Amino acid sequence: MTIGVGGSTPEKELAKLRNMRGDVPPIGVDERLKRIDKAQKMMREKGIDALWLDISSSLTYFTGLRMRRTERAHGAILPAKGEIVYLSPAFEVEKLLTMTSFGDKVAQWEEDEDPTALIVDTVRASGAKNGAIAVDEATPFFTFDGMRKAGNAFSFVNATEITAACRMIKSDHEIALMQTAKNITLEAHKAAARILSEGITTTEVQAFIAAAHRKLGSEGDVGFNGVLFGEATAYPHGVPYPQTLKEGDMVLIDTGAPVDGYLSDITRSYVFGEPSKRQRDVWNIEKEAQAAGFAAAKPGNRCEDIDIAARGVINGAGFGPGYATPGLPHRTGHGIGLDVHEWPYLVKGDRTILQPGMTFSNEPTICIYGEFGIRLEDHMIITETGARWFTEPAHSADDPFGLDA
Repeated sequence: MTIGVGGSTPEKELAKLRNMRGDVPPIGVDERLKRIDKAQKMMREKGIDALWLDISSSLTYFTGLRMRRTERAHGAILPAKGEIVYLSPAFEVEKLLTMTSFGDKVAQWEEDEDPTALIVDTVRASGAKNGAIAVDEATPFFTFDGMRKAGNAFSFVNATEITAACRMIKSDHEIALMQTAKNITLEAHKAAARILSEGITTTEVQAFIAAAHRKLGSEGDVGFNGVLFGEATAYPHGVPYPQTLKEGDMVLIDTGAPVDGYLSDITRSYVFGEPSKRQRDVWNIEKEAQAAGFAAAKPGNRCEDIDIAARGVINGAGFGPGYATPGLPHRTGHGIGLDVHEWPYLVKGDRTILQPGMTFSNEPTICIYGEFGIRLEDHMIITETGARWFTEPAHSADDPFGLDA
């Protein structure tokens, strides 16, 4: 039997779990104001007069606001100079003011008024009569379309040249929050492996993982919770039906949850029972590919270099070529932070230069449709001298969590 897999129950494992949230504080006002100051300096350098932040993770990054998007426009306007201005339906202003931690300017609109015209008018009021407005990439088209019609004296650009440039490089505080989130998820993985038994369903394991994250101290619901057994493990984003575990099945669990909004995203693959030679051989190729990607994650290299290195191992073992299956059908990894997938991406064509403070997943899946799939996913941070793992990678096919190492 694979070490660390099976032998316990959900009830026993939940009873053993302890809160791991620790004492890393949430992001505070001072840090958010520094982010805003950095963004405004970049905007002035690039000739951008204002930045529109829709309901998105970028709004959270700069203001701390976490809101649910509806058809009514909410958000914030950040001028290149001056104070941030929040946008809100008039009947929601009092509620908004209980949620903000700084700034008291609110542009409010009544139900019979056009909020997109108000966004443009607010930019004009900041002193820009024409020029460039950077638009949050998460903005719904109907909002952008209204802004474009109301602001025909302005040009509109993608805000990622500001938002992504700020968010790609994580602060020490962000990294500490991310480390906490990843520690929690790895512990949830270990507990989930121990509850496996023949006949358990993927939905039962998912319920356990959600409960385990809550007890371990994650703040908010599990953002994603992929549990796959057997042949279904070959599908990178799962299948739309539950499975029941049986002896010899490959198990793939991909999950994560937030700490102060910062996400974890860890995947483990192992066999319930004794791995076959085929399963063990492919597992070892996957581990070698992940290690090759890690070795290429050096400052000054390009994002695509990590994908090239990992994919080279998989293709060199007879899989592929390129994105063909059996093989690695998707990019090797992605940036991570407030979004589980954020810029930049570890994929051919992304020539973004790796810099200290960037954080990535490293997950070169091997998919063999009709048999099984294996994904080993951990996160790494780029440092001055190379990459550093947030969590120790899986140890071996027979001892995935290194319990007997």
